[in-house]
Amino acid sequence: MRWWRRLGWLMLAMVVLGLVGALCAYVWYRQASQPQVAGTLRLPGLRDTVSIVRDRHGVPHIEAADSLDAYFGLGYAHAQDRLWQMQMSKRIVAGRLAEVLGPSALDTDRFLRTLGVRRNAEAILAQSSAPTRAALQAYADGVNAFIDHGKGPLPPEFLILRTRPEHWEPADSLGWQTMMAWDLGANWTQEVLRMGLSQALPVSRINELLAPYPGEAPLRTLDYGALYRRLAPLQSAMASVVARAPAGFVEGMGSNNWVVSGAHTRSGKPLLANDPHLGLQAPALWYLAQLRAPGLDVSGATLPGAPVVVLGHNQRIAWGFTNTAPDVQDLYIEHVQPGDPGRYQTPTGWAEFDKRQEVIHVKGAADVVLTVRTSRHGPVISDVAEPLATAAAPLGAQFVVAMQWTALRPDDRTLQAGLAINTASDWNGFVNALRDFHSPQQNIVYADVDGNIGFIAPGRVPIRRPDNDLHGLAPAPGWDPRYDWVGFIPFDKLPRRYNPPEGVIVTANQKIVEPDYPYFITSEWTVPYRAQRIRTLLDATARHTPDSFAAIQKDQVSLAVRDALPLLLASRAATDAWRVPRERALLDALRKWDGDMQADRAEPLVATAWMRELSRVLFEDKVGQALFRRLWEQRNVQQATLNILRDPEGLGAFWCDAVASPERQSCDDAISTAWQRAIDDLDRRYGDKPERWQWGIAHTARAEHRPFGKVPYLADLFDIKVPTGGDTYTVNVGRHSLRNEAAPFESVHAASLRAIYDLSDLGAARFIDSTGQSGNVLSRHYRDWTDKWAAVQYISLDPGQFKRGSTAFDTLILKPEARR
Repeated sequence: MRWWRRLGWLMLAMVVLGLVGALCAYVWYRQASQPQVAGTLRLPGLRDTVSIVRDRHGVPHIEAADSLDAYFGLGYAHAQDRLWQMQMSKRIVAGRLAEVLGPSALDTDRFLRTLGVRRNAEAILAQSSAPTRAALQAYADGVNAFIDHGKGPLPPEFLILRTRPEHWEPADSLGWQTMMAWDLGANWTQEVLRMGLSQALPVSRINELLAPYPGEAPLRTLDYGALYRRLAPLQSAMASVVARAPAGFVEGMGSNNWVVSGAHTRSGKPLLANDPHLGLQAPALWYLAQLRAPGLDVSGATLPGAPVVVLGHNQRIAWGFTNTAPDVQDLYIEHVQPGDPGRYQTPTGWAEFDKRQEVIHVKGAADVVLTVRTSRHGPVISDVAEPLATAAAPLGAQFVVAMQWTALRPDDRTLQAGLAINTASDWNGFVNALRDFHSPQQNIVYADVDGNIGFIAPGRVPIRRPDNDLHGLAPAPGWDPRYDWVGFIPFDKLPRRYNPPEGVIVTANQKIVEPDYPYFITSEWTVPYRAQRIRTLLDATARHTPDSFAAIQKDQVSLAVRDALPLLLASRAATDAWRVPRERALLDALRKWDGDMQADRAEPLVATAWMRELSRVLFEDKVGQALFRRLWEQRNVQQATLNILRDPEGLGAFWCDAVASPERQSCDDAISTAWQRAIDDLDRRYGDKPERWQWGIAHTARAEHRPFGKVPYLADLFDIKVPTGGDTYTVNVGRHSLRNEAAPFESVHAASLRAIYDLSDLGAARFIDSTGQSGNVLSRHYRDWTDKWAAVQYISLDPGQFKRGSTAFDTLILKPEARR
């Protein structure tokens, strides 16, 4: 017994020592993996001394003797704080994710290799100006200086995946700018959707479902259904391509910006606000910084991977972006010569595809060799869906689908425009810088210290021929010259305003042109709820301050709910449900509610669930379950649902009738069915006590880590979640994905950044992003802004808040490598 006791004590001691050792290792690793933020370092590639002072939020204030050294310092700081994020960006651009993530990433790699983003970035670099190439190289040198000379262990992602960082190259920056354009302009999926819907519905019904902008009629098109019904296998191939492509966020396409002149402010100088809406990610997309050098003094939001303040201010001007979302991607059905897959039909005869081979290395598996074909319109993306790449149509003819996109051009100079914006000092200089802003087209508001305000929407938007009877809405016959682009809207004809008499400019992805505007930008503007709400709130205050602008950014009243809910409550379904005490209480609460999507209330959850189930009832049986899953996005079904509710005897006669029911169903029946399904769903998800239901719990904002957000257990560590209010149509936006059955109300697309600029005191500009400055999950700056962001609070980047050498702040001095 004595020996057993001794053995037991020995084993306990070993366990304790093991736990202590593990704890000590964790404490050491947590500290050692943080970047060095104080002291002096000597690094190759510098011309002179660079100072990086980090404030209490971890925001670097970079000072240098020339702008190239400032870009070097920014690259170094980006690599210190966001190295894994940058390495993921680099691999996404090049289609090299499978090298570290294995076969699960192969589909994305195949698509991006086919698209050729990295190849095009190299072509852009070759055509860039010498100053642009120098800036990109200086930035890359800063990143690589940290990779080569940084001390301490790498962040956890590198250890978990057993990989090491690769050098950053100038083309990586240009390629990442193209991927941002992808995120903001991927409307090609709507063309594929129309192609699929034509298998189930006539074009007239598709136009009702994919409803036009409020107050407008659908564009008149040819009966493309007749063409596509002959190409059903090709449609199936394209559906597969959509599933394999990297996600864009056009479904929740959004952002707000507005600017008012001094006539509407207490200070007498303009105020400008901006909150771009993008998919939430951990760490956040943005990284706040200030850069100072002779001729350069700019502060705001940068993208790790680029030497530019994308959204911010310098000492004289401020600016903010929202997405215009023009139709800049067209799909072309190319007719392949029978018996020869290397040739395709053009208006002047058969032509050779350009062909190249791509070798994709796959972790833990054999290499994959991909043959990429390119037509005169662009890469053949249907080849991604092999073995369906050559889908046979009648008579033995074969067809593939190619994509033309404004961002895949070697003469794109958007990053060059960004560098010039940072140093512009007035409206003319700002506009001239934007002549090189090619993709993605953005609605940009402007203000300066002299009291001027303005708006411009720069970017390349294709001009289509007058006899193009598809208008870019659906894949077009590539052999027919009617569907070719004939140029781009001239820069001086793009939408623009300068010092408008009313002194107010608002953009929130609504239609920005008048009916007589001579050029086609898109037919898929976002419904104007946010723009209308912002304008109402601006008009409600005579003299604005940064605080009143902050209150607008915090607003959570949904005009979409205010439009739809009275129609639902007026239906017979509400009367029938009134007989059940619990449901009567819910309906009574909905009648008293004003549409404010507050996180601590149940009404937003009940109303949203009701509308979600109604869209399923109205549309799923008309198009089929598989196609409905692709259709089921708010931008596709919200306006159509509202139109049907407003016209129950007209539109509703078709859409409200249940296909499987032998008896004719009315819209009252559809609304009643949706109500019961919604209540059952809420009971299942949140329990059967509505007094415990809260919108904020269901509508938790989730910032997803790449790639661990999709890995069980690791997601709980790396993802960042916080309860939030709002919905897709509130100023304080929070879009949920209807088709996500596991978490249909979870907010995945929201304000990635909020900023407010007072032109009477630019140093007091307010900023916040959704996570924090660091990309290291073990850093205190990984998620230290999340609660502030959810509460719509801000920080300041004012350099006057600290003095160099203060013990409250960290100063890192970078010096040129000593000469031997």
